[in-house]
Amino acid sequence: MSLLNDALRAAEQRQSRPEVAAAYAGYSQPRGRRRYGLWLLLLLAAGLIGASVFWFMTRDSFEAMQAQVSTSSASETDSESNASGNAGSGNVPIDSQPVDVRQVAVEPVASPVDNEPVSEPPAAPEPDAAAPSEPKAQEVDQKVAQKVTKLRELEPRPEPVRVEDSEPETAASKPMMAENKPAQEAEASTPPVKQIRETPEAIDHRVSRELSSLLRSGETREAEQRLQELAATQAATASREVFARQMLVQGMPDRALAWLPESVTDSHAGLRLLRARALHAKGSLPDALAILESKVPAVNRNAEYRVTLATLLQQADRNTDSARHWSALIAEDDSRAAWWVGLAIALETGGEINSAVRAYSQAAQLPGLSPSLADYVRERLKVLQAG
Repeated sequence: MSLLNDALRAAEQRQSRPEVAAAYAGYSQPRGRRRYGLWLLLLLAAGLIGASVFWFMTRDSFEAMQAQVSTSSASETDSESNASGNAGSGNVPIDSQPVDVRQVAVEPVASPVDNEPVSEPPAAPEPDAAAPSEPKAQEVDQKVAQKVTKLRELEPRPEPVRVEDSEPETAASKPMMAENKPAQEAEASTPPVKQIRETPEAIDHRVSRELSSLLRSGETREAEQRLQELAATQAATASREVFARQMLVQGMPDRALAWLPESVTDSHAGLRLLRARALHAKGSLPDALAILESKVPAVNRNAEYRVTLATLLQQADRNTDSARHWSALIAEDDSRAAWWVGLAIALETGGEINSAVRAYSQAAQLPGLSPSLADYVRERLKVLQAG
């Protein structure tokens, strides 16, 4: 019996040690090594699975944290903008603004367990695994409460309302400043008004343009009344010249002379010319020549004055003086055919036939003669050249 017990005990020992049993059973040593390699492969696969699970869990927790930060920053910005808008409008108190807790409550909260390293494959969930959800919910509530508190701390305080209270005062002070501004602007604008005030010459030229418009419209009485108002304050030489010239055109020399007294015309060549024409229209040639010869302007300053003087001198049989003034005009501008005709007539009347023929020939070669005057020039050339 003892031998039997010893044999059974030895068999049990051999069963508990696989290597020895394998050796006695005729199995070789490499089979045990295969099992050892199989265990290594299983451990390696388990490690890979655990590492992948750990990576996925940490990635999800990191993305959840980023979403939480972005959502919280957006909610803080919205709350700040809403608070500032309500504070600017003054309709809704800042403390009574609703806080959108849903955005904060829905945010995924990373659990501290997610950040722990995993060295083994996750075990199967036990039946009582739902118990830790209550502490997590409490932690979420605590975090939501903390975020709400932080959001309220970030909200603008009632101090900016004082700025709004001070704005009506500023707005009320603006009308007072606006009332004082016209007086200041009037004081400041007084010197420029004095500087841009029209001179008598500028007023005279402006009124002369108005008189021209009135005379073209046939409103002679109104134009004369306007001239009378201006002449009461200044000489009004330009306005007098416009009105007197129009009266001469209309054949009313007396009405023109009424606005051309010697006290005004003596210092103005244009008015002297109009006065001489008015006197000549009335049949007073010597008086007209006396006025024109009193002060003869330069040709380049008033060519019309010289043409009238040369014509009246020729009518007064003062051919030599007339030819002298025509020659002065041609010396200034030799392209005027009418001036050559005037010189030719003065030379022919004075007995200088050869000089008159040359003057007529020059006038015939230039453009600008009227048909009747051109016929007169050709006729005089035939007569003088034949004679």
